[in-house]
Amino acid sequence: MSDCTVRQALEKMRSSGYTAVPIINRNGEYVATVTEGDFLWLVLGCGEDALKATEHMPLESVKLRTVNKAVSVNAKLEDLLLMTMNQNFVPVVDDRNIFIGIITRKDVLQYFYNKLQNEKNAADITAQRA
Repeated sequence: MSDCTVRQALEKMRSSGYTAVPIINRNGEYVATVTEGDFLWLVLGCGEDALKATEHMPLESVKLRTVNKAVSVNAKLEDLLLMTMNQNFVPVVDDRNIFIGIITRKDVLQYFYNKLQNEKNAADITAQRA
């Protein structure tokens, strides 16, 4: 997706319903994340014919306002928790920086919630036996 036009990227975001998407190069490597806000600022700077201007504009011309760091597939869950405090999702890459997916803030919160519930249930069972 890193070599597509701004218009193509906007269309992909529109059809997916996402407000931010990872940018992946032809080698499958994670490059960055582009957001609706990044596109908004670009379009506002293009004037009245903004949508037409985006048809041939390379995606790399979009100035990214935030940096979404990727995490290794071997990262600890505690590290993911810290990252999701600042990012809605965390791109996941392998040891060669090849993009393999995303982990959302909801995924991380759900994991820790389930872990707490399981610990609470185990403690309740132990207390009932005593």
